[in-house]
Amino acid sequence: MNLTPMLGDYTLPRVTRLETLEQRQLAELEIPGRAGSLFQDLGRGPTRVVIEGSLFGDEPGTEFLTSAREKYLAAEPLTFVSDIATGTELQYVLIERLHVQAVASAPDQVDYSMWLVECPPPPPLPNLLGGIDTGLLDAAAGMLDSALGALDALAALGNVPDLSDPTKPLAGALDEVKDVVGTLGGVGSSLQGLLGG
Repeated sequence: MNLTPMLGDYTLPRVTRLETLEQRQLAELEIPGRAGSLFQDLGRGPTRVVIEGSLFGDEPGTEFLTSAREKYLAAEPLTFVSDIATGTELQYVLIERLHVQAVASAPDQVDYSMWLVECPPPPPLPNLLGGIDTGLLDAAAGMLDSALGALDALAALGNVPDLSDPTKPLAGALDEVKDVVGTLGGVGSSLQGLLGG
């Protein structure tokens, strides 16, 4: 088995040990009076990977520590590729723990351990407007545009005179007609007397 895993775009150097831990999450249901328990399967927990290695020399150790700590502090999911992950769904991981050790008896040697935990990307957000007929939205927008257009047309008319009672200007003329008709009654009786009626 090849022990050169890739973490993001970085090849982890001089790996001496690679280990995975996969665990099913079970809820134990104890039943009084029954031997044993029932278990409810809650699915599998996140896969964990332990990587250990050693570096020799100042330059490789400094380069590795800088890169590893940057990735650890960023706390962003990284791709992980290794032969040990074959047959699993492991693709993205977070660096959960980083352990670095230097020993006085080997001054040019730096030992490291990394604990990785599976961190799949979240599922895509559902389309909140997926079930709404967008034709209805277009029709509502058209009705709103029509109503706003009608309001604009009314505003453009300006001040329209009040047409509620058109007889006010005619009231004076009507009084004159009544006076004339009243005098016609006297003329009619005079004519009747003249004509012998």
